[in-house]
Amino acid sequence: MALSVRTLLAVKTFLGAAAFWVAASVAQAQTLTLDAALQTAFANNPDLAAAQWEIDIAQGARQQAGLIPNPVASWDAEDTRRNTRTTTIKLSQTLELGGKRGARIDVATRAQDAAALTLEQRRNGLRADVIDSYYGALRAQERLDLAQRSMALAERGLVVANGRVTAGKSSPVEATRAQVQLSEIRLELNRARVGLSDAYRRLGASTGSATPDFQAVATQGQFAPPLPASAQLLARLEQTTELRLADMQIIQSEASVGLEKAQRIPDLDVSIGSQYDASVRERVNLVGVSMPIPLFNRNQGNVLAASRRADQARDLRNAVELRLRTETRQALDLWQTANTEVRTFNQQILPAAQRAVDSATRGFEMGKFNFLDVLDAQRTLIAARTQYLTATAQATDAWVRIERIYGDLARF
Repeated sequence: MALSVRTLLAVKTFLGAAAFWVAASVAQAQTLTLDAALQTAFANNPDLAAAQWEIDIAQGARQQAGLIPNPVASWDAEDTRRNTRTTTIKLSQTLELGGKRGARIDVATRAQDAAALTLEQRRNGLRADVIDSYYGALRAQERLDLAQRSMALAERGLVVANGRVTAGKSSPVEATRAQVQLSEIRLELNRARVGLSDAYRRLGASTGSATPDFQAVATQGQFAPPLPASAQLLARLEQTTELRLADMQIIQSEASVGLEKAQRIPDLDVSIGSQYDASVRERVNLVGVSMPIPLFNRNQGNVLAASRRADQARDLRNAVELRLRTETRQALDLWQTANTEVRTFNQQILPAAQRAVDSATRGFEMGKFNFLDVLDAQRTLIAARTQYLTATAQATDAWVRIERIYGDLARF
C-alpha cells in the first residue's frame, strides 16, 4: 500500500511538472523575442524573398551574355519555272569583333555583384525595420502599462475626493474634477490599447505574417545597445553595403563604356553555300564575307552617354558618402541626447514625480492640500511618462538609423 501511495505521488509530481512545462512552452510561444522576430522575418518576409530572386535573374543575364550569335540558314529561289530555276542554299555566321562578348560578360558579371549587394542592403533594411517595429511594440506595451497606472491613480483620487465630499470636508467641485481627470485618462487608456494592436500588426507584417501570432513581446535588458564611437563607425564607412553598392555602380558604368566602345567595331558575317542552276544543270559553291562600313554610325552617341553615366556614378558615390557621414553623426548625436534623457527620467524625474503624486494624495486625504494639487501632480507624472516614451523612441530611432547603414552592430 505504501508503494502504491509513493507511485501515485510520483505520477502526480510528473503530471504537475509536465503541465508546468506545457504552460511554460505556451507562454513562451505567445511571447515574441527580438531574435525570434528577426529569424522569422528573414525566413518569411515576402519583400526579401522577392529580392532574393534578383540573384538568379542576374545569373541568367550573365549566362545569356556569354552566348555567341546563332548561325543563319537561308534558301533562295530565282524564277518559278522548274527548268530555268536557280536555287541557293546558304549558311551564315556572324563573328563578333572588338571584344563584344567579353565586354557583355563583364557588364553582366558586375550586375551579378550589384544584385548580391542589393540583397545585402535589403537584409540590413529589413533588420532595421524589424527592430524599429519590435521596440515600437515594446513602447506601446509600456504606454498601455503607464496608462493603466494612471488609471489606478485617477480612480484612487476619485475615491478620496468622493469620501471627503461625503464627509463634508471638500466641495463637490473636487469630485467633479476627479471625475473629469478619470474620463481623460480612460480615453488615453483606450488610445493606448488601439496603439498596441497597431504596433503588433506592424511587427507581424515585418516578419511576414498578416496577423500577429504572439500576444506580447519580450522586454529587453536595455531599450537599445550601446553604439560604437563616431570614429569607429566612420572608419568602417567604406565597408557599408550602400557605399560598396555605389562603388559597384561606378565599375558597372565603366564596364558599360567598354561595351559601347566595343560596339564601334563592326561584326564580320561569313557565309558558305551552294547554288544550282536548273537551266544548265550545274552547281557552284558560294563563299561570302560582309562587314558594315562604319562611315556615319560609329556608336559615338552611346559611347558619350555611357561615359557621362560613369561620371554621374562617381558624383553619386561621393554624394552617398557625404550623406552617410552626415547621417552617422546626426544619429550618434541623437542617441547621446536621447540616452541622457532616458537616464535622467529613470533616475530623477519619474521617481520624483511619483513621490509628488503620493505626497499630494496623502496630503489631500489629510486635508492639507486641495484636489488641484493632486491633479497637478498627476498631470506632471503623466507628462513625464510621455516624455520618457518620446526619449526612448528617439534613442531607438538613432539605433535603427545606424543599423540601416552599418548592418548588425554586434559585429563591431
